[in-house]
Amino acid sequence: MKKVIGVLSLAFALTIGTAGNAQAQTKSTAKKSAIIGGAVGAGTGVIVGKKKGKSAIVGGAVGAGAGYLYGRHRDKKRGIRH
Repeated sequence: MKKVIGVLSLAFALTIGTAGNAQAQTKSTAKKSAIIGGAVGAGTGVIVGKKKGKSAIVGGAVGAGAGYLYGRHRDKKRGIRH
């Protein structure tokens, strides 16, 4: 049952996180990628980790950091300054 709740929360987080992607392409993707990465990391932490709360926090932090770095990389390619 816990895995089902974890999967549903991950699906919900992805839906909420990707809803902002329909905006104009001139905006920075670093912030959006950090939000999406944090949501995915937290969901993955809940599903995979033994200590659900701590795993969600660590997974969210790592996912947000990785998402931010990926978004900055894409912004640099597109010529968007931070």
